[in-house]
Amino acid sequence: MKSHLRKRSFALNQHKTSVALEPEFWSALEDMVSKHWAPTLTALVLDIDMRRDPEQPLASALRVFALVS
Repeated sequence: MKSHLRKRSFALNQHKTSVALEPEFWSALEDMVSKHWAPTLTALVLDIDMRRDPEQPLASALRVFALVS
């Protein structure tokens, strides 16, 4: 079965990580970048990563941010 998730890799504070999200969430985050929320997708992901509760997975924080922003 083919996964419907798209994985992207990032270097956040010199730590490599990858995040798998549905394409719709990536599109929403990319739209935020294009509307000047952040200069790049990596910068937006880093900002969300720095603000999230350490107990919350990064993928969850990105989904919630995309929904409420």
